[in-house]
Amino acid sequence: MQNTDKDIEKKEDTSQKTSWKKRTLQIFLMVFIIALSALIFIYRDYVALLGVYGYIGAFFIALIGSASLIMPVPSWVIIAALGAALNPWIIGSVAAVGGTIGELSGYGLGFGGRIGLEKIPHYERIVNWMRRWGGITIFVLALIPNPLFDIAGAAAGALKYPVWKFMLWGFLGRWPKSVFYAYVGIWFSSVLTWF
Repeated sequence: MQNTDKDIEKKEDTSQKTSWKKRTLQIFLMVFIIALSALIFIYRDYVALLGVYGYIGAFFIALIGSASLIMPVPSWVIIAALGAALNPWIIGSVAAVGGTIGELSGYGLGFGGRIGLEKIPHYERIVNWMRRWGGITIFVLALIPNPLFDIAGAAAGALKYPVWKFMLWGFLGRWPKSVFYAYVGIWFSSVLTWF
């Protein structure tokens, strides 16, 4: 059975509509994430106030701190302070979950389209690492404190790396770092008692 000209036109029309919808979604995601990052940066002092809510505050502080792209929000300082006041294992774990969820903003930026990502320093190198080692790249960049994890998230989104794997490897890397920050708070508070 051969396709008629009408069938071919119908398939092309459907393909164009799907492409337009996908592009619209990508543009919306990019604008939303950039606007969210700007708002978080502008209202960063209010984000710090979430610390009074304990474990739930730690979750939201880490989530918001990780959701901001390019403009860093030093959420680790608040996590350290909360670690000194509350159980550091729980604070670190809750912060790791919140931070991992917050990193979806970088993933969404990459998934939304590669517009301008190629101009970011180290982007192509991280894309190559993602193609070669995938989850290990996410784990290592989540484990060590550095600004490259946002780029790794964007690369993972652009490569359509499975979200669940991105979240799993991101959490596995972020958890020891978050617990470490919580214990830094305990150490720092004990140092302060010497004076």
